[in-house]
Amino acid sequence: MDDENDRVGAAADLAREMAPDLDSILVTLYPDGDTLDTIRPGDADVATANAVARAVAEAMAEACVEVFVQRADRGAFRRWLAGREDRPEVRRGWVDRGRLLRGDAAFRALGLTPPPPEPPPRFPRAPGPIADELLAACEDRESGEFDAFLDALIEAGRGDVLDLALRKIRERQSDENAAELRADLLAAAEGAAIGPSGWAELVALPVALSPGAAPDAVALADGLIASGGLAPEEELRILPGWRSPDAIEALSPLAMRRVLLDLVADREPSDLPPGDTDELARRGFGVLVGLRIDWNIPIWDVIEAEGGLPEEPPEEDGTPEERGRARALDRWRGRVAAESDGCVPLDLVPLSDVGGAMAGFLEEAGGHLGGLDEIRQFIEVARREAGGEEVVCRPGITGGALELTLTTAGGRFLDSLTLSLDRLPASPDGVLSLLGAFVRLVGDAPGR
Repeated sequence: MDDENDRVGAAADLAREMAPDLDSILVTLYPDGDTLDTIRPGDADVATANAVARAVAEAMAEACVEVFVQRADRGAFRRWLAGREDRPEVRRGWVDRGRLLRGDAAFRALGLTPPPPEPPPRFPRAPGPIADELLAACEDRESGEFDAFLDALIEAGRGDVLDLALRKIRERQSDENAAELRADLLAAAEGAAIGPSGWAELVALPVALSPGAAPDAVALADGLIASGGLAPEEELRILPGWRSPDAIEALSPLAMRRVLLDLVADREPSDLPPGDTDELARRGFGVLVGLRIDWNIPIWDVIEAEGGLPEEPPEEDGTPEERGRARALDRWRGRVAAESDGCVPLDLVPLSDVGGAMAGFLEEAGGHLGGLDEIRQFIEVARREAGGEEVVCRPGITGGALELTLTTAGGRFLDSLTLSLDRLPASPDGVLSLLGAFVRLVGDAPGR
């Protein structure tokens, strides 16, 4: 009993020490000793493990840290562990994503009384003084008051205050300052401490479309998710159908938050209906809209084993894992360009940054296209030989070189070109993603 009390007391002390650095914590309850031994072999008895979870949750709740609870399940754990390296530090990282408890349900599972809910913020009806207070907080971003105040206004649905603040800053300063503030309002509205993991945000995949029909949105989204380019702690849920960049640009902060709430609830957002795919293809850009759920919840078992929060890795130009994910995304973009007549998926960005991502792509593409003169001349010669027939390109990347085979749409071979890395203005995948700007790309030779 003394050993149990010592461990529980030590855990509570460590929890109180760590709480100021945390927004949330995940603790695990074990139904029986067999389950505990399956997940944490050789650990304490089940009564002690669960007592630690309760003590940690109480200490964290007192410091206003959100508590998540998972009920350990041997089957779910074994399925998760399959294919992973079986080491203690790996086992401690298990999160049963589909069945986490939060809020009152978490405290009931622990046998604890839930803390009283915080009352919703109340603001005066007149928007003027509140708008002035928001702008004053905007001048001192370091304090964090602006972010909290802005989030409270969005939660309260005070679009009148946000609109007035934008008008005031435009009149007092400039259109540029008003645009910067609007970007801040939208960025605050597109993410919130909601959803199954405690944080969810809206993201977008802008795609430069070829003049033909837009590719299947669901297949493109599935390909992105399966590409290997997402971080392990990310979960991405993408809406079916294409969205218009103009419709996204027109969203107000409150509409942006409604879209977020709709996606968290798995509803089609009425503020952002699907766009006309023919019109989007004609104008050159379509957008896939999705929800990114952040599963990077601090886990008590990890903190306890480390004796504190794990150390942050040293800052460097991307970890090997990050570089590997970037390469996987490049390969996926190359496949999309080859299989969809030259459509180019851009980077996955916050929904509010769609316009900036598109502008950046067009600027970068202009620079790359200027370095593709050899390829453009090669295509122009083939077009003259085609005698009026449409020319298509079947690209391939082998051994670090880019191979281009030009045929007519009817299948007649015209010419081929192989370019080594030192002759390319960008990576093979990068060049491939830009070729659709001036020739239709195909996956197989026509007629096959």
